[in-house]
Amino acid sequence: MQPPTGQPPPGKRWHTREDSGIRLDAALRWWHDDEPIQHPKIIELFNSSLVLDEAGRYQLRIGNDWCYVQVEDAAYEVRTVDVTQDERVSIRLSDRTAEALDTATLRVAPDGVLACHVKQGRARARFSRDAQYQLGQLLEEGPEGGLVLCAGQRRLPFPVSLDALSP
Repeated sequence: MQPPTGQPPPGKRWHTREDSGIRLDAALRWWHDDEPIQHPKIIELFNSSLVLDEAGRYQLRIGNDWCYVQVEDAAYEVRTVDVTQDERVSIRLSDRTAEALDTATLRVAPDGVLACHVKQGRARARFSRDAQYQLGQLLEEGPEGGLVLCAGQRRLPFPVSLDALSP
């Protein structure tokens, strides 16, 4: 048996808080050392534990433990779209939080998926298929030919064109 040298074995690396080997890809799939994380409870734990620190870096915070993670694109998934009693459009995110949808930040990614800014504009979220459909159910043609988002009696400008939403 060889004594430890302070270096990881060949082909391996030490995992630290700064270099955890954990990443969230552009399709919102979790990976560790380039291996997909597939256990649903671990995925849910990671989704609900992802936070953005004051410096703009993403961390997984689980109890007293934490590490930085690499986020390739959007950090959150919009899972549900609701209209609240006060006629606001609310979105529920993959971290189990809810917030008002800022319609001015809506964009369509090249793959046709809606995205918006969340967490006071500091992070991006991609819409799930279900959430994008739910939002589409709230759209109507506006008086000048554009789209409006209907939240009860409220009509909100919708910054995305119908052409951009068409496949």
